[in-house]
Amino acid sequence: MDRGTERDGAVTEHAAAGRIPLAVVVVDREGLVSHWSSGARRLFGAAKDEAIGRPAVDLLPVSGALPEDEDISPYGAYAAYDGLGHDLESSLDGRLFYPAAGRARLTVPERDRVDVLWWAYPLVGPGPERLLVLGADVGRLQQDDDDDGEDPGFDRVAPGFALHTDFPGAEELARGLPEILPSMSVQEGARIVGQILELGYPVLEFSQNDRVPVTPDWGVPRRVERKARRERAARAAAEGLPLPQEYADDGEDLEYAAVRERLEFLNEVSGRIGTSLDLSRTIIEVSKAVVPRFTDVAGTYLREQVVAGEGFPDGVPDTTTMWHRVAVEHTDEPGRWDDVVPVGEAMPFPAHTPFFQCMTSGEPVLVPRISEEMGHAIASQFEKRDIRPLITGRSMLVVPLKARNVVLGFMILLRHPERPVFNDMDRVTGAELAARAGLVLDNARMYTYQESVAETLQDSMLPHIPPRMAGCDIATRYLPGTLLGRVGGDWFDSVKLPGARTALVVGDVMGHGLNSAAMMGQLRTAVQTMAALDLPPAQLLRNLDDLAQRLGDTYLATCLYAVYDPIASELHIANAGHIPPVLVRADDGRSELLDLPTGAPIGVGGVPFEAVRVRVEPGDRIVMCTDGLVEVRGEDIGVGLATLCESAAHPAASMDDACDTIIRALNTRGGRKDDVALLMSRLNGIAPEDVAEWRLSLDPVEVPRARAVVREQLRDWGLGKLADSVELMVSELVTNAVRHSHSRPVELRLIRGDTLLCEVDDDDHDLPTLLNAGPGDESGRGLRVVSTLAREWGTSRTSAGKTVRFELTLPRR
Repeated sequence: MDRGTERDGAVTEHAAAGRIPLAVVVVDREGLVSHWSSGARRLFGAAKDEAIGRPAVDLLPVSGALPEDEDISPYGAYAAYDGLGHDLESSLDGRLFYPAAGRARLTVPERDRVDVLWWAYPLVGPGPERLLVLGADVGRLQQDDDDDGEDPGFDRVAPGFALHTDFPGAEELARGLPEILPSMSVQEGARIVGQILELGYPVLEFSQNDRVPVTPDWGVPRRVERKARRERAARAAAEGLPLPQEYADDGEDLEYAAVRERLEFLNEVSGRIGTSLDLSRTIIEVSKAVVPRFTDVAGTYLREQVVAGEGFPDGVPDTTTMWHRVAVEHTDEPGRWDDVVPVGEAMPFPAHTPFFQCMTSGEPVLVPRISEEMGHAIASQFEKRDIRPLITGRSMLVVPLKARNVVLGFMILLRHPERPVFNDMDRVTGAELAARAGLVLDNARMYTYQESVAETLQDSMLPHIPPRMAGCDIATRYLPGTLLGRVGGDWFDSVKLPGARTALVVGDVMGHGLNSAAMMGQLRTAVQTMAALDLPPAQLLRNLDDLAQRLGDTYLATCLYAVYDPIASELHIANAGHIPPVLVRADDGRSELLDLPTGAPIGVGGVPFEAVRVRVEPGDRIVMCTDGLVEVRGEDIGVGLATLCESAAHPAASMDDACDTIIRALNTRGGRKDDVALLMSRLNGIAPEDVAEWRLSLDPVEVPRARAVVREQLRDWGLGKLADSVELMVSELVTNAVRHSHSRPVELRLIRGDTLLCEVDDDDHDLPTLLNAGPGDESGRGLRVVSTLAREWGTSRTSAGKTVRFELTLPRR
């Protein structure tokens, strides 16, 4: 598209201004080049196959504008744009989230220094693309123009931004984008074009070969004096002062100054908002950015669901939609607005108000002066509060905060009566401001929502472990990461096993975010299921690795699985690529990292796992954690492991205090970014005198013998009050075991600890289930009796058959 420029009352066509050979580069969300046009090859000197997949900052080293004192004739007046945009590197590394433009010099291999104009457009959407970068060789423009014999007018070709988007060729442009980006569909091209149009940036065809969105020139003054005059005119217009006669006849200067002033304001606002993905902080940034430069009062309202981090129904808001006042920034005396319109209040808005019109139409609403009648209508919403003195006579602009055509909220902007009223240009500026703020708020909202979902998912998957298990005490800690997307895949668990044993588990899915938390949940569930089958530690990790292979090769995980036998006083441990546990000895207080076969992470596949047995004594403690606790960037992990050993050995009054000591010692070093799971268990053991075992032959006469030995043992333990109930339940379990066993004797075991545990083992692999026995049935009532009388009961398979167990609460002494 050729663009003419007006000069001395005539219109002169500049072919060069409409035919700029462009370098077109697309950068993905990892900062890598995903598209490199032939124009980029010519301008930057790198071939396409060399550029694709490389960091964009290595290929586009454009930073800073040209120095004002550098002789770049005939473009010397271009120094007026030195302060317009940020450097391109800020866009490439993700520090900018709005379109930027600039001009700079770079050195290209085998060529002289190249004078480059560049534009950068952020791309928002579900695709991998993050940034569209355009570049043009200014020297080439000069050459083309000289060939045409025209007066050089290249000071008229400059990066800039327009404030409105009346462009009829959007559909054609959308169809043309796939020609320069072969991997892009027509629908994706339409999305990018629609985004640029919605945000308020014009689209023109500026290329011989490539059709892409670019920004036109604003017209750069040729003389420094003219630049100074326009700046003075802009200040006079902003302050509402009468324009001196020397400027009054220069309509072009005044228009330029007004546009330039608003452009600088928008660039300044864009640089001040979006520094954080925290929703509350973003709201404050948006409010403070417009007061007092653009308005005297700024009230921000958001949908109730946005504040709560929830989704909301499709369609436009209505009179039942609740809006939360989340910020009020003003230049009035302190406290004047606080009582009348307090932050945090939620309210709907009637259909007759300008606020309702704004949020349903999605367009700004301008009220030059709030009349007494309108002030009364607005004030009627506030019960027992008279807001009229705060708003009547002021100029008001209501702008929607929307993103992706969804209204998230709106801002009410008010100017004092003595200040110039909002005009149509202010309406356009306010719309542009709201569009940028809306995208920033939506990014914060979506991040908050995803983080909330991930945290909820993770919290639901982390177990609530009882502080006491058979023969051991347990304490745990979980700390989220300190980076964005801090939810991770770390977990801990404990599982009750037959024989009063306990399985202790700590694992870490590599990565962060919702997917890692979901993968963690699947692996944790699998570990619980396989632990209930009483699989040996090495075999359990082998099965877990096979499962991870079936789930996909996207994620890897480390896992440490230990089985504590309090009767045998030993740990049976297997490791899958995890950091080793620390064992703290009770007799002398020394601590040591257990020397275990490392193993490969879960998901690698094809690697054997080994298990070792470690003798322990009552009172010893085992500390298991994930690497996020001991690993700090820039520091050897051995330092963290040494600190872990030292802090774990520190005396503590309780298990919780011991965990807190470890966290304080390791979490205050700084630099931790990953999440942390910590599990500590004090291995108390079970004394031999608290365990009684009998072997029963497969003969029904053994049932009354079982009842007799159990009654006698309970009397010896001083638990005679439980004898009747235990005798009845033991009779039912032993009867079933004798009836269904095949060859091995039945084993009966009583264990006295915090509870009374009774276990019956046999060699039948079929697990019993509860039955609904009818009045005439001769069997099927045994487990119903056990279920009714026991505090807890359960069954599990063993390598030799199965175990049926029940527990009873010990009577108070």
